[in-house]
Amino acid sequence: MMRPKPMSQTTDTMPRLARAAKLSFALLWLCAWGAACRAENPAAYKWVDDQGVVHYGDRIPPQYSQKESTLLNKEGVPIGHKDATKSAAEQAAEADAEAQLARQKQHDSFLLATYTSVKDIEQLRDERLLQVKSQRVAAEQYVTTLSERLAALQARAQNFKPYSTRPDAHRMPDDLAEQIVHTINDIRTQRAALSLSKEEEVKTQVQFQADIDRYKELRAAQAAVH
Repeated sequence: MMRPKPMSQTTDTMPRLARAAKLSFALLWLCAWGAACRAENPAAYKWVDDQGVVHYGDRIPPQYSQKESTLLNKEGVPIGHKDATKSAAEQAAEADAEAQLARQKQHDSFLLATYTSVKDIEQLRDERLLQVKSQRVAAEQYVTTLSERLAALQARAQNFKPYSTRPDAHRMPDDLAEQIVHTINDIRTQRAALSLSKEEEVKTQVQFQADIDRYKELRAAQAAVH
């Protein structure tokens, strides 16, 4: 009985050589690709510590991860930048500044749309000041009236105990005591209103002067453009 001939060594080796060649090519391609990636990736990071000292390294320490940093390639050329993370206070201050800027722009638009000249602003200012002054004069007159009334009530109170030294003097009536207390409180209230009125007058003058100055700046800027 004839035994089958074994496969030749040459026939069996050919597929293995082909697979090895493909594997070698793949490995070479991966190495080339990895080298290209490493060439494109940053070689170092640059950051500044709390003392202002500049540092370089392949990674940023955790304590400085929220600070400003720069990515550098192998030639030391910046290829990326990361701004420092702002604190809650800094974010709030930035938001306030943006809101203030928005309010200023809105007010500028109001000034330009409402007034045709500085005289318009001055006229409105004088009208507002006249209103404030009229209110203050009315309050002053009322305080004078209340003071006169208080003086009359206090004069009546002299006829009663404990102000009168006469043995037959009666106790002060409750309604008279209540009127005196109410009148004193009214005087205090009106004097507080007078103080606020004076502050309002100064505030009005300052505000209108600021509007006049700003209006002049805006008109000058428009004239420069045209």
